[in-house]
Amino acid sequence: MKQIAKQIEARFMELGIKVETSEIESFLKKHNVPKSEFFAPRETPLVKVSDVKEDGKWVTVRGKVVQLWEVNQESISQVGLFGDESGTIKFTKWVKAALPTVEEGKNYIFKNVATSEWQGQFSIKLNKTSEIIPVAEEIEVGSTPTEFSGAIVDIQSGSGLIKRCPECNRALVKGACGEHGKVEGIYDLRVKAVMDDGEKVQDILLNREVTEALTGITLEKAKEMATEALDQAVVLDMIKSKLVGRYFVVSGAKLDRFILVDSIKPDVKPIEEEIKRILAASAAPIAQEA
Repeated sequence: MKQIAKQIEARFMELGIKVETSEIESFLKKHNVPKSEFFAPRETPLVKVSDVKEDGKWVTVRGKVVQLWEVNQESISQVGLFGDESGTIKFTKWVKAALPTVEEGKNYIFKNVATSEWQGQFSIKLNKTSEIIPVAEEIEVGSTPTEFSGAIVDIQSGSGLIKRCPECNRALVKGACGEHGKVEGIYDLRVKAVMDDGEKVQDILLNREVTEALTGITLEKAKEMATEALDQAVVLDMIKSKLVGRYFVVSGAKLDRFILVDSIKPDVKPIEEEIKRILAASAAPIAQEA
């Protein structure tokens, strides 16, 4: 009975609910709940990502791992974005769940996952009762195109010349993958930036192709720069000098807090407005003299 109570307590903890083991033991004894009945496999409904609109539900989703993020908590195994034709949603896989590793760009069924809500944003969590089932066919991920105009005010860490894990494609931190440990990484080029339009800020993510086209720095050139300087930071410094403080118009898919940029071009409107302001200011004294 104590072991059953501990498993129930762990399940509640995964949902962020603290319940004492002694309380669970008392409840199970009082109601004579058998283990086989309590832990019977759930048959959860298969839903679209866009249909996840309630907190604390158990569902099954079928889609693609669109993006994996760096993990900064020991309790989390993997975190990222999962999508289907209806849109995308954040997912979190707990270490205690002991589930297989998922790979960016691969398709899966996430069976029996818990829905969660925070500040109006919904997500799904994979725990001990969840299953991960690989899917052979390709799943298209839908999204709503988004456009944003403003100045790039910051280039975040993890930008520039980076290395990715050859197994799961996540960015390495100090030469190590959070899932596979020390590995021989594969070079990549990306930019994680923050834009500001004067009223709000927006995180954007530029992949290798977009970064190369915008900065004129190819992956091969970036590797040469890093080799000559014996420091990968020179690539990031060069990117900052080309982008920070300049105005752009970006468009792409809005995935969680990021816009995955597929098009970026200089925004000439702020420059035109500044020229008009300067001309208007310089014309004012002339008008007064006349």
